[in-house]
Amino acid sequence: MSSFDVSEQDLSYVGEELKLFAEARIWKGYVARQVAPFLGSDVLEVGAGLGATAAALLPAASTGGLRRWVCLEPDPKLRRELTRRIRTGGLAAECEAASGTIASLPEESAFDTILYMDVLEHIEDDDHEVEMAVRRLRPGGHLVVLAPAHDALFTPFDEAVGHFRRYDRSKMRRLSSSTARLVRLRYLDCVGLAASAGNRFVLSSAMPSSRQLWVWDRIMVRASKWLDPLFGYRLGKSVLGVWRRGAEDDS
Repeated sequence: MSSFDVSEQDLSYVGEELKLFAEARIWKGYVARQVAPFLGSDVLEVGAGLGATAAALLPAASTGGLRRWVCLEPDPKLRRELTRRIRTGGLAAECEAASGTIASLPEESAFDTILYMDVLEHIEDDDHEVEMAVRRLRPGGHLVVLAPAHDALFTPFDEAVGHFRRYDRSKMRRLSSSTARLVRLRYLDCVGLAASAGNRFVLSSAMPSSRQLWVWDRIMVRASKWLDPLFGYRLGKSVLGVWRRGAEDDS
């Protein structure tokens, strides 16, 4: 049992999207390559869900001498699923499941990397959340945030899964704390941006179908992997921000 366990809280949330997007393997692999340079030995993943992101990122983290990957999850059912996956070998032995939120962790907790992968948009007071996370980073450690981009694309899906907002570059910059500086800021998935716009202004569906997700992941994301660098990472349906504690702003 993790030293970070707290009593179970009624913090459940819509989870069908987790099962659906767990199948987006091309996308998760693309994100893993973007995040890999910032993964240290001790990693905290806030809102770990079903463990799909951990499974995608763990191979990259392991090459850098991973010691510990803490899957922090407020939903009791999801936390139990994480525990089961670790126990049965579905997630690496370096993983441990913990109940709660960043506020549950002792102030003296210290990590090399803290991840919010499609999670920060679910948290109403994101500024306070970032401050709490930065305080739990070691000097030189990285805070990594991946979030859906552009408020204009806010759809019934966002509302259905409990999003308070979408982000853009200016919102990401405003999240910088007094002890951490932004070192990477880029949009990802320029082709998927067109699909998101279509859903927002034409389909307005509350949940994408498995077929829609397959087309996006297998075709659109593959194209975005080639086109995003050509556009200088200035277009995309997701936005990635990375902060380094105690670093100068070199983004």
